Amino acid sequence: MKGVSLPGGIIIFIKRYPMTLNTIITSIKKVEHGFKHILEAGDQLIKDPHLDPLKTATVLIAGESYQERMLGVWLLGLLSPENEVALNLLKTKVVADENWRVQEMLAKAFDYYCSSRGYEKSLPEIRKWLKGKDPNQNRAVVEGLRIWTSRPYFKTHPEVAVELISALRSKESEYLRKSVGNALRDIRKQHGALVMAELERWDKEDPRIQLVYKLVMK
Repeated sequence: MKGVSLPGGIIIFIKRYPMTLNTIITSIKKVEHGFKHILEAGDQLIKDPHLDPLKTATVLIAGESYQERMLGVWLLGLLSPENEVALNLLKTKVVADENWRVQEMLAKAFDYYCSSRGYEKSLPEIRKWLKGKDPNQNRAVVEGLRIWTSRPYFKTHPEVAVELISALRSKESEYLRKSVGNALRDIRKQHGALVMAELERWDKEDPRIQLVYKLVMK
């Protein structure tokens, strides 16, 4: 049995792992690259009536292999539109994971949350994540919603997307700022005048902003 802390001091215990889950874990650990196999495994587990998906996800995100943790993140993403605990685990526990693949899955999980609830309805949560102190939390939004202007709401409100992304241009994390530059370059392909007008307002003498600017103009 393994104990895992949930928000509010709650500790849950779950066997590591039920037979069906063991089989899935063994299978996904054989694949080192890509996301499709993780997404398919999560979609399978969420439908399993013999598993508590939240408890399962909570143990998985503390797993030894990055594949287990990726699967746990995707399960939390699937639960997050209707489960505040799952959403909170994404933005408090998962953001601390040092593996870049887990962070890529966090981006996918957050986009699932937004697409399920609707992007306009998700704006308050999007803003919260973008204003958070953790760069992984910020990046999950910037990267997860790419290409922003192909998403409902932002497709007809590209100026909102540009405003939200641009606010992170001078953040300390280069990892985050590269995502900002790439996301704005995506938008520039269809909304060049809008993005260029935004760039005109930037302090291009700032070294941090210079990196973003160069990526946008690449």
